[in-house]
Amino acid sequence: MSESKTSDLMISISGVRGIVGRSLTPELLVRLGEAFGTYMQSGRVVVGRDTRVSGEMVKCAVFSGLLSTGCEIIDVGVVATPTATLMIEQLKANGGVVISASHNPVEWNALKFFRSDGVYLNADEGRDLLNIYYSGDFVRKPWDALKTIETTSDAEAHHVEKVLTILDVPLIKSKKFRVALDCCNGAGVGISLRLLRALGCRVDPIHCVPDGLFPHTPEPNFINLQDLCRFTRESGSDIGFATDPDADRIAVVDENGEFLGEELSLALSAQYVLSRAEPSSRPVVINMSTSRVSEDVARAAGREVIRTAVGEVNVAEKMEEVNAIIGGEGNGGVMDPRIHYARDSIVGMGLILESLARSGQKCSEAAHALPQYAMLKTKIECPSAKSREVIRALKANAQNARANIEDGLRLDWDDRWVHLRASNTEPVMRIIAEARTADASQALVDEYTTLVKKALGM
Repeated sequence: MSESKTSDLMISISGVRGIVGRSLTPELLVRLGEAFGTYMQSGRVVVGRDTRVSGEMVKCAVFSGLLSTGCEIIDVGVVATPTATLMIEQLKANGGVVISASHNPVEWNALKFFRSDGVYLNADEGRDLLNIYYSGDFVRKPWDALKTIETTSDAEAHHVEKVLTILDVPLIKSKKFRVALDCCNGAGVGISLRLLRALGCRVDPIHCVPDGLFPHTPEPNFINLQDLCRFTRESGSDIGFATDPDADRIAVVDENGEFLGEELSLALSAQYVLSRAEPSSRPVVINMSTSRVSEDVARAAGREVIRTAVGEVNVAEKMEEVNAIIGGEGNGGVMDPRIHYARDSIVGMGLILESLARSGQKCSEAAHALPQYAMLKTKIECPSAKSREVIRALKANAQNARANIEDGLRLDWDDRWVHLRASNTEPVMRIIAEARTADASQALVDEYTTLVKKALGM
């Protein structure tokens, strides 16, 4: 899918996002439901949502559109995105819709579209859906061909039970971990508590009232998780976990209240899976913006590393294609194919806890044993159409770097890298840089921020 011309309506590979009451209107939502119902050929569609206050309005509008095309709806309620996608497979549905704007602020909401294997629509499939949407050529069933809405309340239980099958539950229980938890009052509250308690953890919750009133900006980054950092240290917890509002991403805080971040969630999970796996040629798949620490971990285990364009579907499809042992995105998106090809915060929690239980290390010790890098991220307001011009200009001037233009522009040197790309979820250009030191990363961010602004005429 491509970006909408409306600045606060984003139509992309990650779905359709907008501001409720402004760009994301009931009329638009009904039409999107009609388009997806037509694309699904009036089949079975799983629908789930996060805790946002606007979620019920959005759901009702989408239901109307889907029902008008003759779809049978299975409403799984307020659940994490990975729970909903797992239920698409479990219930043998034709596809699914998740209503969640993920890390966007509270005034936003969104529709994410999935196919029968519980994976996002890819770019080609998204274009097909968008063509239906714009053409308005929708299936419309008569009154006697309309289906009912089914509900199910066991989605979280099914998800947790499946994750527990890949974990050494008795080992984790024996450690009696104390875990601080910040779910930003989102959809991860119930399932995170269910998993952690099944693992024998004492849970110290903060911001775990699932009312959709976000106590901080939802992006699970250093700035927004200072409450969790303080709370983890002051409560004497062994580790702190944070999820975004739809709980497909996880960030980690160590026992000292130090923010380890989203990148190390994937690195710690991957390192543990690889340490326990039988020798094989199964590779690790990560995206272009993921830290080199995950790449180093994989190579240390003798595994090939394959990078894809940013976007969960790109990683998922490549993982399935190459039979990857593990993969994910550095934004905290741990993807373990034993569960499903999706970013999943509770998989990350389980793997990290089992890793600490087996090694006997403190969380800080495990993190400090990893290769050390400094990553910095920034963003500049920029429509995607303009970003393509910027990328072309910067690539033409790139010197002494290995350039990759599969997803924006990634430039690699032996000791550092920078990635510039148009966001799938906001009208901005993201600039991500990583080097051995914070000063070197900052210098890279400063250099390319200046170059981007110059190319934009700012």
